[in-house]
Amino acid sequence: ARAEITKWLIEEKGFCAVAAEADWPDAYRVNRYVRGCDDDTSAEEALRGFERFPSWMWRNVVVRDFVEWLRENNRQCLLRNRPQAGFYGLDLYSLHRSMHEVISYLDNIDPLAAARARKRYGCFDHVAADDGQAYGFAAAFGAGPSCERQVIEQLVDIQRNALDYARRDGRLAEDELFYTEQNAYVVRNAEEYYRAMFRGRVTSWNLRDKHMAHTVDALLEYLSRRITTPRIVVWAHNSHVGDARATEVAGDGQLTLGQLVRERYGQDCRLIGFSTYTGTVTAASDWGGVAERKTVRPALAGSVEELFHETGRPEFIVTHDGDAVTALGGVRLNRAIGVIYLPATERQSHYFYVRPAEQFDAMIHIEHTQALEPLEITSRWIAGETPETYPSGL
Repeated sequence: ARAEITKWLIEEKGFCAVAAEADWPDAYRVNRYVRGCDDDTSAEEALRGFERFPSWMWRNVVVRDFVEWLRENNRQCLLRNRPQAGFYGLDLYSLHRSMHEVISYLDNIDPLAAARARKRYGCFDHVAADDGQAYGFAAAFGAGPSCERQVIEQLVDIQRNALDYARRDGRLAEDELFYTEQNAYVVRNAEEYYRAMFRGRVTSWNLRDKHMAHTVDALLEYLSRRITTPRIVVWAHNSHVGDARATEVAGDGQLTLGQLVRERYGQDCRLIGFSTYTGTVTAASDWGGVAERKTVRPALAGSVEELFHETGRPEFIVTHDGDAVTALGGVRLNRAIGVIYLPATERQSHYFYVRPAEQFDAMIHIEHTQALEPLEITSRWIAGETPETYPSGL
């Protein structure tokens, strides 16, 4: 549903970017492909950058087909002299990959600056190249150096020279400079995020969602240089899209991307949530685990999902105004299924209290959802989940 809605928004409403809960460098490889600026020959190939868990979140059939559609749509836009739509990442988990991209850019445009970047980012050499948590642990507990000063210096260095870099060779240089600046932001914010992980979950969560909100701001500012009123579609889980102030997590001081965007843009943004009563999802049983096709339990009594189920309709959208406010204005349970799904402890692991009419501007309900099909299908995914009553069948 999300991909089809996004196609309509791009074709009919002039939206010019998709910003996904994905790593910046991996998503930018897709952006180059859909704009015809890369050597990748297919959407599947362009999506190969998504190697980090959970790779299936973006390396799946729905996203592959959407990316292929977006490339063709952009080709038609180019012929008609209309703005093309891009594909971008909002997340900050690409610490080492983003450092590599910054240095690679500077190697080509400013070798002396590249040498400075190598020296600064060399601060991370004492930890494995794919383990931001190891760096965070060492820095937080004094077992290794903090690289905070170095990543800030590198970000400032790029910003100071940005005008000169942008003048080098026109529009393409401007695109690559923006890509590099955002990579430097990722490094700066990821460094802080991994240190914050060991100060508490809320602190690190808030840093991550603030980073995503900053990326939305940066995208809008960048796109506004070419498009009078740029519009962005954000693809992210409900737990990030919903306004935290209308949920129980606000009591812990937790923020969300949706809240931050709503505070900044007011009526110029719309927060859209998704819900389902039952069906299947692709998720893991633990962080870093393999993709499994899991059966979603029927929603609990007193939940938003149960209320929607009682309508008897297979799918619909409800806007949170008028009569809907009466039904959705009170407190209800809401289910949040992310990349991990634990049916056995579903109430504790996936439900929290919300005021739906304030959490979202609208919700789309799919009564029976169907699991995303990964591009790399495993035997665990094909087999699906063993029923809890197996082998008795009771």
